[in-house]
Amino acid sequence: MPLPKQNADLHGSTPDKSAVGLLLIDVINDFDFPEAGQLLQFAQPMAQRIADLAARARSARVPVIYVNDNFGLWRSDFRATVEHCLRSESAGREIVELLRPHPEDYFVLKPKHSGFFSTTLDTLLEYLGVQSVILTGVTANICVLFTANDAYMRDLKLYVPADCVASNTREINDYALEQMRTILKANIGSSAELTEAELSRLSK
Repeated sequence: MPLPKQNADLHGSTPDKSAVGLLLIDVINDFDFPEAGQLLQFAQPMAQRIADLAARARSARVPVIYVNDNFGLWRSDFRATVEHCLRSESAGREIVELLRPHPEDYFVLKPKHSGFFSTTLDTLLEYLGVQSVILTGVTANICVLFTANDAYMRDLKLYVPADCVASNTREINDYALEQMRTILKANIGSSAELTEAELSRLSK
């Protein structure tokens, strides 16, 4: 019996090809840490805008990639992380319900701040053919910034929609965005500018 035809990339496990990818950084989160209350007030409205952007990305066939902490549990997997954050006692439950991954989405678990450090993100983006990344999530001044820096070092074009990232304060968030705009040459316009038509254009 002949074997089924497979995509040459990763034995058929990356069916998508796109010049742009949407990264959701640390949005699957139980918000169980000091100052989580401060961050939540900004993360909750941010989550709806990310959900809207992710829906447009999926419609435009732009890969949606979750880049997430594994809470230091080296035996955990992404599904376990999602279930952990959906518990009734999780402060981040509403955000996780809103941003729950779809079956066609990708995920990368990270041990440190940057989505690139000791992860498979480099390999995944290469196989997808990604040349530009749209970064969203928390926090703008830490994990988003570290990921943006490493993306810039890899000559990836950066989009960081200002309304799709959050930090503990507006001042910290604005400063991080300005750093990414001026030093990392990121486009920090509104997520509304990334329409389905624009995402489709960027994916070519």
